[in-house]
Amino acid sequence: MADESTQSIVVDAPPERIMAVIADFPAYPEWAQAFTKAEVLAADADGRAEQVAFTLESGPFKDSYTLAYQWSADGLTVAWSLVKGQMQRSQTGRYALAPDGDRTTVTYTLSVQLAVPMIGLFRRKAEKMIMDTALKELKRRVERG
Repeated sequence: MADESTQSIVVDAPPERIMAVIADFPAYPEWAQAFTKAEVLAADADGRAEQVAFTLESGPFKDSYTLAYQWSADGLTVAWSLVKGQMQRSQTGRYALAPDGDRTTVTYTLSVQLAVPMIGLFRRKAEKMIMDTALKELKRRVERG
């Protein structure tokens, strides 16, 4: 089992607005710089994505992969796991939202295991950079409306 990395950020918005941005996968290439494509492959009866195919390009790292999503009934958590990927052996993650008045703390947890070996220190550093970028881009997108 790969180690998890966790990072949080405070967003000046209610959880519903944040989760709406997280759930709008086709819009990811507009605001999440590493994604060139995000396509919903399957959705549940409420229209929430159950499987999403992503194409990612970040510097020399390129990957196409599919994630399966599970949405909490209270709308405060979404978790995912890798269905298939080219460069990844496994990926699990989650966004957990904790409302606090007009603000929300967003906690992002991620664990990635690549198909090619990578020294743990470098992998953790890469995960931290990915999470830091993702949280800052999410905050910017949500707060701009």
